[in-house]
Amino acid sequence: MVRLGTGIGWRPEIADDIARLPGIDWVEVVAENICPDHVPDALRRLRERGTTVVPHGVSLGLGGAERPDPGRLRALAERAEALGSPLVTEHIAFVRAGGPLTASPAMEAGHLLPVPRTRDALDVLCENVRIAQDALPVPLAVENIAALISWPGEEMTEGQFLAELVERTGVRLLIDVANLHTNHVNRGEDPAKALDELPTSAIAYVHVAGGVERDGVWHDSHAHPVTQPVLDVLAELCARTTPPGVLLERDEDFPASEELAGELDAIRAVTAAGAGAGTGTAEASVRASAMPDALVGAATAEASVRPSTTPDAPMGAGAAEASVRASTTPDAPVGAGAAEASVRPSVTPDALAPDAPVPDAVRERLALAQATLLSALVGDTPPPEGFDRRRLRVQSAALTAKRASVIAKVAPELPEILGTGYRPAFARYADGRPMTGGYRRDAMSFAEHLLADGRPDDAAARRRLTRWWQERSGPAPLPSHPAARLARRVRLALSGGR
Repeated sequence: MVRLGTGIGWRPEIADDIARLPGIDWVEVVAENICPDHVPDALRRLRERGTTVVPHGVSLGLGGAERPDPGRLRALAERAEALGSPLVTEHIAFVRAGGPLTASPAMEAGHLLPVPRTRDALDVLCENVRIAQDALPVPLAVENIAALISWPGEEMTEGQFLAELVERTGVRLLIDVANLHTNHVNRGEDPAKALDELPTSAIAYVHVAGGVERDGVWHDSHAHPVTQPVLDVLAELCARTTPPGVLLERDEDFPASEELAGELDAIRAVTAAGAGAGTGTAEASVRASAMPDALVGAATAEASVRPSTTPDAPMGAGAAEASVRASTTPDAPVGAGAAEASVRPSVTPDALAPDAPVPDAVRERLALAQATLLSALVGDTPPPEGFDRRRLRVQSAALTAKRASVIAKVAPELPEILGTGYRPAFARYADGRPMTGGYRRDAMSFAEHLLADGRPDDAAARRRLTRWWQERSGPAPLPSHPAARLARRVRLALSGGR
């Protein structure tokens, strides 16, 4: 297993900061945001100076009822080869539903949704993972996700689900400790129990990210500082094994480079302490002093009401971490992890007998369940039985907000044209309108929806939006095409009906 070290999620907004940050061993890039033929110059320069780059996919939907799309797999493989990556990663999630298996319209969530921890879902996931492994030129690692909702009737814990997935497929794990904390707050799941059940020798690397709690719900925002409870979960993991790599994720509201450096130092401190000393009562006294001032804020209040049951031991990063990293082999877990590795060694796909093909009836059952849930979240259908309706509303609002944020990045002219009215207008558009053709098509449909209704109210803004839509709507459609009818309505609206 490749030893990665300390890394950060590469984003264009902080590319210059990343290039200057000390001690960055590797970066992770969202695979769908990279074109293999046009790697951004800043990312190319990082590669040229020896920084490892790992593509992180978000759109495969390995936990969905359908088999992975060959085109998406080819695209992920191309990015791994273009970046010279030692592995690729994806999520244990579903991102779309409906379609042929349910004889219903296809829908896209626009974000990651949890897979039910049932035998049916695990059988489908294992087969989908095997398909992906066969199509990729490098090893695959899959990530546990954060969730706002729980499926009724689950048959396994998260740790049991992941452990059996590894045993049956040999896939590696990307463990997100922030997601374990999220599921602790939102679903009452104990991170330590999940870590105890994991095959830690299968861990490829670890994610650390910030979030925020509102009204008793933890939002895995990737737009806030890393809190102490998340670092506590990282310490729990490091007490069991030495992870080959640990990476800081930040997607929005990027802070100054000094704050990013402080978060990275805190992460290094926890990993060095876990590798060098394990846990103990003396360690609690150094935890607060090792945490940079930039990280205290929101973390302090939460830690006071939900303290960690197992103190961790961050120490100064630097030579101690380097010596541990150089002398520790990737497959040599320490502490509790060593005993586990002796009874559950790392499994390779070649050593596994392939599972029997998943019956169509199993995929159809899962497809119906996922389509019913997604339709309730992004459509206008009633909530499925057994789900917490309040949490479904929170999840639905979160999906709409995420969708609006991505549209703002894909088509930045729209929030510029609409100003403060952008998000309210998008929320009205998205209500009952599932995304069906990707974000770029969604942006066009949003603009068409506004123009067909004679909006925005400001005539100058409406003209700008019309020009934006016309420039991107392609060749003139046939007179009978719906887009042609829309264009006629737009022209009439702009001309005052003349």
